[in-house]
Amino acid sequence: MELYLDSANLKEIEEGFKLGFLNGLTTTPTFMQREGITDIDGMIVKLSKMVPVLQIEALGNTAEDVVKEAIRQLNLGLDPKRTVFKIPVSLEGTRACHLLRKEGLLVNVHLVYTLQQAYMAMHAGATYVCPLVGRLQDQGHDALALVEQCVKAVNHYGYDTKIMFSSVRHAEHVRNAINVGVHTITVPLKVLKGLTENNFTTVGTDQFLQDTRLMTVRVKEAANGVNPLVTADTNLKDAIIKMTEFGFGAITVVNADGSLKGVFTDGDIRRLLQTEGNNILDKKMGDMTYGAPISIDANALLNDAHTIFKKTSVDTLLITENGKPVGMLDIQDLESL
Repeated sequence: MELYLDSANLKEIEEGFKLGFLNGLTTTPTFMQREGITDIDGMIVKLSKMVPVLQIEALGNTAEDVVKEAIRQLNLGLDPKRTVFKIPVSLEGTRACHLLRKEGLLVNVHLVYTLQQAYMAMHAGATYVCPLVGRLQDQGHDALALVEQCVKAVNHYGYDTKIMFSSVRHAEHVRNAINVGVHTITVPLKVLKGLTENNFTTVGTDQFLQDTRLMTVRVKEAANGVNPLVTADTNLKDAIIKMTEFGFGAITVVNADGSLKGVFTDGDIRRLLQTEGNNILDKKMGDMTYGAPISIDANALLNDAHTIFKKTSVDTLLITENGKPVGMLDIQDLESL
């Protein structure tokens, strides 16, 4: 099934065709008017250089007028092998389609709302026949049944025509188009961008990225570069202020020579308040008793840190390098992609 973008917005068109696999662009005078375009010919020429196939309107009151307009547009420098002329269905429109097809030009007979209209376009040799699904549904009609009937007619009678599913409003329309077996669909960028979205896919992808990160990134690469430490002669009040400034629930305490004294956590604050009361704020950090800190080497993989976090249920690990404290690793650092 061919996939076209339906737009006249240059930014949308540039974004859409970066995908590299769109078959072409459909556009309308209405789209161009909404975008404030006044130089239609200039816009057509510009678009023809941006997309693989360009489908543009060829309007006229008679078949001869339509053919004349199509030839005029070709003379702007368009490639006849990459240009499809869109003609609203009518007796004169189908006659114009027949005349253009005799000259080897590509035609899309559109604004189709009935099977009879589609049949006339097919029999006139239309390259594309284009029912407008969204508009038909707005009027309370069974648009999907019409599209399916058009596909069956092409297949049954062997017409060399592609049924194009248009007036797409949402992703469900794309699923409908696939189910009924249309040959082409033209889709607005907003809908196109949502076609690959699914919450389960997002969750699974994030998990893969996270697990890959755990196996490939080292602790020192994941840490935020902050080394939250105070000296042993710092009082508790100032240490708490430093913890707040650093944004960690723990702080490293070092001796005067830079050697490790211990790690003080916000849990230690609560325990001290319970045991010693409010008179602890002037207490020196070096006067406290510290157990062996839970630490990890800076060159270890995040997977090792992940294992330690699971076993110990702590939120912060001391990072050491050559036996000296060089920073802290928060459990949230493991989850940052």
